[in-house]
Amino acid sequence: MNTKVLTAHVPLELAERIDEYAEQMERPRGWIVKQALAEWLYWEDEKRRMIREGLADIDAGHVIEHEAIVAWAESLATDAPLPPPTTK
Repeated sequence: MNTKVLTAHVPLELAERIDEYAEQMERPRGWIVKQALAEWLYWEDEKRRMIREGLADIDAGHVIEHEAIVAWAESLATDAPLPPPTTK
């Protein structure tokens, strides 16, 4: 696998925590950093996917009016809660 060296300045406290985990896990510091970056990239990709999905729902008209959500939420504290609102 081809690799590339990346350099980043991190706060000392963060570096020390990485070193602690590396020691506890008996892994090199670089392994911890690679794992963290891979996880961060995964969740950033997932967040962007969900945003695109949400925007597509809006474009398709799959929305619930704010007032309907507020009325439903307020009804939950009553003796006669409303059913959850649905898209039109």
